[in-house]
Amino acid sequence: MTPTTRDGVSRRAIVRGSVLAAALASVPAAATAAPARFPAGVALVRNRLTLPSGIATGDVTSNSAVLWSRTSGAGQMTAILRAIDDGGEILRGRGAFERTLRGPRATQASDFTAKIHADKLPSNTRFALEISFEDDGGGVGETVQGSFRTAPDAGTYNGKGRAGEKGKGSDLPTSSAQSFVWTGDTAGQGWGINEEIGGMRGYRAMHQTRPDFFIHSGDTVYADGPLADTVVEQDGQVWKNLVTEEVSKVAETLTEFRGRHRYNSMDANMRAMFADVPVIANWDDHETTNNWYPGEILDDPRYTVRDVNTLAARGRQAWQENMPITDSAALWRPGKLDDAGQYQPARIYRKISRGPQLDVFCLDMRTFKSPNTDGKEPYATTILGQEQVDWLIREVTRSKATWKVIAADLPLGIIVPDGAVNQESLANRDPGAPLGKELEIAGVLSAFKRNRVKNVVWLTADVHYCAAHHYSPERAGFKDFDPFWEFVAGPIAAGSFGPNAMDGTFGPEVVFSKAGRFPGESPRNGENQFFGHVQLEDDTFSVSLRNANGATVFSKVLTPER
Repeated sequence: MTPTTRDGVSRRAIVRGSVLAAALASVPAAATAAPARFPAGVALVRNRLTLPSGIATGDVTSNSAVLWSRTSGAGQMTAILRAIDDGGEILRGRGAFERTLRGPRATQASDFTAKIHADKLPSNTRFALEISFEDDGGGVGETVQGSFRTAPDAGTYNGKGRAGEKGKGSDLPTSSAQSFVWTGDTAGQGWGINEEIGGMRGYRAMHQTRPDFFIHSGDTVYADGPLADTVVEQDGQVWKNLVTEEVSKVAETLTEFRGRHRYNSMDANMRAMFADVPVIANWDDHETTNNWYPGEILDDPRYTVRDVNTLAARGRQAWQENMPITDSAALWRPGKLDDAGQYQPARIYRKISRGPQLDVFCLDMRTFKSPNTDGKEPYATTILGQEQVDWLIREVTRSKATWKVIAADLPLGIIVPDGAVNQESLANRDPGAPLGKELEIAGVLSAFKRNRVKNVVWLTADVHYCAAHHYSPERAGFKDFDPFWEFVAGPIAAGSFGPNAMDGTFGPEVVFSKAGRFPGESPRNGENQFFGHVQLEDDTFSVSLRNANGATVFSKVLTPER
């Protein structure tokens, strides 16, 4: 652990500063004095802009990517992209590609974050990426390097075009094979960055699989979970957190919400992975507060701000600033004016096209959610909202990809209580016909069947254990849908829980589950921290659930229905 002072500054940083001050004090005065030719008051040393949160890419498709970073002060973002081979060598001749992109100016208004939406990129190409910022005086600061690969082209299929032609226009490989990982739940239940055990080791385990992208299924931060310097674990071991001022209380101000994201990026494992693996980010409840829904008024005594809408707006801003999500200018439609005439953020549910084998549909199961009740209303309540339901049915039906992955931030059949009576997700403990929020999902599943949509797989996190569920109408209280799989992963750096009871409305069979030894178990040994891995090759969808040490605990190979 790096102990911290009351103002959130680590003592290690103070020691470093003291050593530097001592070193400067030992330099002879003649060596440190300004030459006489410089007029008094002219600064000889300008603080060089740094990138304290590293860099990231996100929402990468066959021809586009979002490039992200945060700098230490005001400056203009610059990104350099160069096509490279799998050995990291810059490509020359055919296949060569180099582009310098000038991005927006990072200012305090965005917490010094900035994004570039890079488009018109060649497909199935690995890029070396360099990001830096130029200050107002023209000085170029620290450069951080990373890489990413664009998705296969939609016309590419196992090394050949749809018509059987070999890929044209490049010497690069045209295979549509790709892999990805997913998980959720980072720095929750009081378990933060413990440098004594190597930090958030689950991110290193995911990175070591060399995935083409990463789906973060929500709870990217725990804005409602303060971190203490030390936590005594159930077996008596002492967990030692790295702590900053912003994570020492529940987040209420925009600064505190932003500080949650800055905290997670202090982990070297996360920074290394995000620099090398594109992110597709969902949000869930803990980016704001536990189990929240629009319009809720908190009775939690830790909060002075009780209006959840106010907290959610601040949490959403901080999340969208810090995730490499496609920004509003690149989405299908801009934000809308609310009743007060203020612009609202553009929608965050979206489709990420990953070539002929895969489309990813990211849901937003929080923004349009009805209040948490027992879930047994005889009429439909919302978890997606009608506009998102229509979008999901339309886009999944239109998809030509072999596999349609629905990246959800809440599970379908797992019962997730919110107190003694109310339910956080859509499952309501009643195994019969759909009620309440279940009616909305029933409509989606029925539409998929009606439109003959095949090969839909749901991926999620949220419940802090891993599982494989097969849903089938023959076991269900509701019959009008085709069988499908749901795979659950997480947590990746938070307390372990579960397993939870299941709701029978959609006929789930728990094919596999693995949970922590006891509620709130720490991530120390990595055995009960989980992520999912998918390998797409020759049309097969090979799923494995793995722990934070990289060990596979379950695997399943799905073959497509035609």
